[in-house]
Amino acid sequence: MGNRFLRLAVIYAVLGVTLGVVMAAGHDYTLRPVHAHLNLLGWVSMALFGLWYRSTPASAETRLAKVHFWLYNIALPIQMGTLAMFVSGNTAIEPVLALASIVIGIGFLCFAVNLWKHTGR
Repeated sequence: MGNRFLRLAVIYAVLGVTLGVVMAAGHDYTLRPVHAHLNLLGWVSMALFGLWYRSTPASAETRLAKVHFWLYNIALPIQMGTLAMFVSGNTAIEPVLALASIVIGIGFLCFAVNLWKHTGR
């Protein structure tokens, strides 16, 4: 599980940096929130998930870890796409963006519970 999160984190880092370069080159910062979320939720959070799961292999084998992985990785690309559409003026997409954001939050809760269960007192 840890390696899966780390590999995907690097993909999000590349996407986030690429978007930043494209925005800077075009002097168009409309997608600034997408850039920030790609880097924070994609690169940083997923790298931290991966490192933690690698440091506690027992937690990575739990059903909660698998639920965390799949919820997060299904919802994150949807959230990024709908966020890009929303900040570009398609406000009708907001309910889908909200649902994806909620699923991301549930994924984070799965991680928090898993971490809490597998750390010492």
